[in-house]
Amino acid sequence: MLIKRGGDIKGGEITDQALYLNRRAFMVGAAALALAPGSARAAAPPATGQPLPAPRNKAFDLPDAVTKFQDATTYNNFYEFGVNKDDPYQHAGSLRPRPWKVQVDGLVQKPKTFDIDDVLKMAPLEERVYRMRCVEGWSMVIPWTGFPLSALLKRVEPTGAAKYVEFVTLMDAEQFPAQRRGLFNLGGLDWPYTEGLRLDEAMHPLTLLTMGMYGQVLPNQNGAPLRVVVPWKYGFKSAKSIVRIRLTAEEPKTAWNKVAPQEYGFYSNVNPKVDHPRWSQATERRIGEFRRRETLMFNGYADQVASLYSGMDLKKYY
Repeated sequence: MLIKRGGDIKGGEITDQALYLNRRAFMVGAAALALAPGSARAAAPPATGQPLPAPRNKAFDLPDAVTKFQDATTYNNFYEFGVNKDDPYQHAGSLRPRPWKVQVDGLVQKPKTFDIDDVLKMAPLEERVYRMRCVEGWSMVIPWTGFPLSALLKRVEPTGAAKYVEFVTLMDAEQFPAQRRGLFNLGGLDWPYTEGLRLDEAMHPLTLLTMGMYGQVLPNQNGAPLRVVVPWKYGFKSAKSIVRIRLTAEEPKTAWNKVAPQEYGFYSNVNPKVDHPRWSQATERRIGEFRRRETLMFNGYADQVASLYSGMDLKKYY
């Protein structure tokens, strides 16, 4: 390679900055694809877990192909295990999902702490196939097993003052190595991880209290033993490994919104018209595919949930 000193270089020989940055972006994207599911580096398929049979609710079937189990369980975000997409799969063996209790309190008439096995018996389980969309631009189609979160919330009888629901993930540095290593100290992410919904969002029939996927108990790396799934919102809104559900009058502070409120709004509805400050949300790449597809408003669930936001400025309340 010929290297010239600054004084020897003509202006016309200098690579345009935009071309250089685009080439770097291409190389980063190529590296990401090389490490994505289906590549030679992808981990071997995880062993079959404990079965959790439930009838398929046909009302939630989709024309989309279901994402492969291996991909859904080896390529995901769970920052308590690390920042890389395979960190949850690689490190989730440290999580102990039994015994497990969930405290439900705050503005309720009957606060209670539930054992996970009692939660499993609380309402009939069903399997639903949902689209899931990550804020980073990738998506999956996953069959989840659970029941509407509203069934649990009705048990504790929210008071008239309750307007929001806060979810709190387990705080235990022995089970979550990223908490021990303090990977987010510089970024300001506070542990434990917290998320929240408006009460009417939490009570919506689509909001699923989830204990399984693909016909088996939730794998550790996907939020065992208990998580919520809110399919019309970006994935980080669906809190994992929940130990507390608290009903409040005020909008709860949530993990990513506290770190970067200009990037992660409280609502975080899938909206192709509202870009992340660092990338467009107009398209997405389904895991297992190379082509990009148009992002659907509310992730394709507009008919069911758009009425929740009637009259709201969805660019202001992003």
